[in-house]
Amino acid sequence: QVQLVESGGGLVQAGGSLSLSCVVSGRTFTTHVLGWFRQAPGKERSFVAAISWSGRATAYGNSVKGRFTISRDNAKNTVYLQMNSLKPEDTAVYYCALREAPSISYTSYDYWGQGTQVTVSS
Repeated sequence: QVQLVESGGGLVQAGGSLSLSCVVSGRTFTTHVLGWFRQAPGKERSFVAAISWSGRATAYGNSVKGRFTISRDNAKNTVYLQMNSLKPEDTAVYYCALREAPSISYTSYDYWGQGTQVTVSS
């Protein structure tokens, strides 16, 4: 059983920064991909970022490119999302996800965390 637990959400003013973390536990393929998604009220869940096992490959959603950075520490089984220049439209529940296949995907993930709320005030 794989578990993902997010932390680091909260309330921040527009223009500010926030860092999310997600700790992975349980049995996983060593070449898994980790990703972040978000879901705003009344909207579908959308892709934010993903990172390969080695960290050499990353992908970002268009709305966060240049502002968010994904990274991982495999020794700590943790993936991070550094969010800078936050906007009110970044307000959402942010989910960590794990994909057992080694290639980055914008949609297909096998395990999900419970989510952490990020609220950006104007």
